[in-house]
Amino acid sequence: MPSGFRHTDRSFFERDVLEVAPDLLGCLLRRSGADGTVAIRITEVEAYAGERDPGAHSYRGKTARNATIFGPAGHIYCYFSYGLHYAINLVTTGVGKPYGCLVRAGRVVEGEELARIRRQSRRRSPVSERDLARGPGRVAQAFAVTLADDGDDLFGGEWEFRIPDAPRITPAIGPRVGVSGVAGDGAEFPWRFWVPGDPTVSAYRPAKSRRPVPG
Repeated sequence: MPSGFRHTDRSFFERDVLEVAPDLLGCLLRRSGADGTVAIRITEVEAYAGERDPGAHSYRGKTARNATIFGPAGHIYCYFSYGLHYAINLVTTGVGKPYGCLVRAGRVVEGEELARIRRQSRRRSPVSERDLARGPGRVAQAFAVTLADDGDDLFGGEWEFRIPDAPRITPAIGPRVGVSGVAGDGAEFPWRFWVPGDPTVSAYRPAKSRRPVPG
């Protein structure tokens, strides 16, 4: 277990998503399984706020696909993004409040070799340390996440979540990546938070002509 982190409880997530999101920066997300353990220090997140956020999966209500984000805080909401890769959100607030934070990027601080093996499986060229968990699809791949992990508890089972001993990070703030329409407007929805200057933070890209990125 990496040093410099301490336990917290579910109440950390039982707050509004815009309170939780910046506080996630610098936190430890860790998963252990039969093949080993991988942990990241979170460096970039995006907040999504259900019925008040047209960029969110849950904006139009509950479905079989997004049911987990309507559940209790402190769970993993996993989805398959654009038929390309998995992505994970950390559910916040509480039952019936479909809010969550997309984990966009992190620095691998434990299990680097295992994360590299998982990431390398779909590549011919070597994966740099910077890119092991740089971008939401890479985060999910480093953790070997699939839809089978949707609903996993961060406070039980294979997952662990810890907060840093260090003081709270002052985040950089801006528009969410790849979100279309008003939900992608950085003035209206400056809901992307990242560690300033950290090389693992993903590159900003505006939306293409397709449906909004879910959260």
